[in-house]
Amino acid sequence: MNQTEKPTALIMIFGATGDLANRKLFPSLYQLYQKGNLDRFAVIGVARRSLTDEQFKQNVKDSVLSAENSSENIDEFISHFSYHSHDVTDSSSYTALNQLAEELDNRFKLNGNRIFYLAMAPEFFGTIAEHLKKDGLTNVKGFKRLVIEKPFGHDLESAKKLNKQIRTAFSENEIYRIDHYLGKEMVQNIEVIRFANAMFEPLWNNRYISNIQITSSEVLGVEERGRYYEKSGALRDMVQNHMLQMVALLAMEPPIRLTTDEIRSEKVRVLRSLRQVTGEDVGKYFVRGQYGEGVVNGEQLPAYRNEDMVDPESTTETFVAGKLMIDNFRWAGVPFYIRTGKRMLTKQTKIVIQFKDIPMNLYYQTEQTLAPNLLVIHIQPEEGITLHLNAKKFGQSLDATPVKMSFANKGINGMNTPEAYELLLFDCMRGDATNFTHWDEVALSWSFVDNISNAWRNMKETSFPNYESGKMGPQAAHELLEKDGFHWWPVTTLDVETCN
Repeated sequence: MNQTEKPTALIMIFGATGDLANRKLFPSLYQLYQKGNLDRFAVIGVARRSLTDEQFKQNVKDSVLSAENSSENIDEFISHFSYHSHDVTDSSSYTALNQLAEELDNRFKLNGNRIFYLAMAPEFFGTIAEHLKKDGLTNVKGFKRLVIEKPFGHDLESAKKLNKQIRTAFSENEIYRIDHYLGKEMVQNIEVIRFANAMFEPLWNNRYISNIQITSSEVLGVEERGRYYEKSGALRDMVQNHMLQMVALLAMEPPIRLTTDEIRSEKVRVLRSLRQVTGEDVGKYFVRGQYGEGVVNGEQLPAYRNEDMVDPESTTETFVAGKLMIDNFRWAGVPFYIRTGKRMLTKQTKIVIQFKDIPMNLYYQTEQTLAPNLLVIHIQPEEGITLHLNAKKFGQSLDATPVKMSFANKGINGMNTPEAYELLLFDCMRGDATNFTHWDEVALSWSFVDNISNAWRNMKETSFPNYESGKMGPQAAHELLEKDGFHWWPVTTLDVETCN
């Protein structure tokens, strides 16, 4: 499809009465509609619940109104929605769904283009894909695309099994595995910062960078996700996908051209270059934690083991910190430190690139220690970049003082950046898979992560909980960097400046 054309498609959302559809998908589609980015389209909500079309349309309307300040054209928008009560294991239910799809295709002139969005429990992914093929829903004259939420399996073997099931109905270039971090404006901006600025790309290597830190912290606990989290933990929930994807974007070589295949190819090369950590070495490179009780803003918060649907003796990690080494020519010797966890001090996702010190400190006579140069990429909740430099202090002396140069997306440009799901939905409808995850990336990520989870499983003793709610993880996470002569940059003091 021509990238300037407005997309045309029938979107079937499996799990249309669920939380994801109501909080993210319906408001995102409404935003695309309001901005004129949707041409001819229709949506079928698919779920087990018995609803009429009118009830479903009202649900969609309520979802949009609760998320948006505007109700403009809302009735016209929901007129494109229909509902189908569905049994994912029953072929007759798929036959009825296909009849409805063909009717809507004709009514809205959708050219036989279909997107199947699986916004439901992952154990149904393979079953649904097989039925879509067997019961004729993928037999279309236009394109067909399958959108899948994480988790894609729970280890490499289960991911392989799921991929084999899905590939019976869809080719690899028709499968869109969503990692919503890749839809975030500033994650996508990593490529632009690197490849569109002559002052950064020549320095983007082990000659000038001492270490890179990626922090993704949450203040919330597991809330109502205890059952899921017990099977997942922070390693599978965050590191296998979001954190490794950010590492790949930061470390990739410049692609030959900015196309989906070339960018993916360079990301895969990074993941292949990750130093595998196995057995006893896992303890040298990775730290796990689990939050205990704590008081935050005067509120007493429970330990993870006291959350709903959680084993009182659980050894599931709610925090992971790691040191990743990339064994290639560009990054040899440069540690990539990652940390992610729940019930931490602040909700932040930040990348800190620390440059090496200058070869000679001309300010040694004044016993002045120069602050390192840092490039900070702010991903959420604020979005922007901050460059930390040294400049002359005000006055007659030549003493240096740290200064910050900042750009904020919500500042001088007044930009209301799109939700990640809005960007990703639009990309999928246009057939742009750049910001979705390829099977090779999934397989390599699971291969790396499985070594760590296997080692942890074989470790008998785990002293959990080992960090208080409201703290930035266990002490061992700080020691991980201290033994290399570094420290975690405190995310609360690296906030992007407000640009007025």
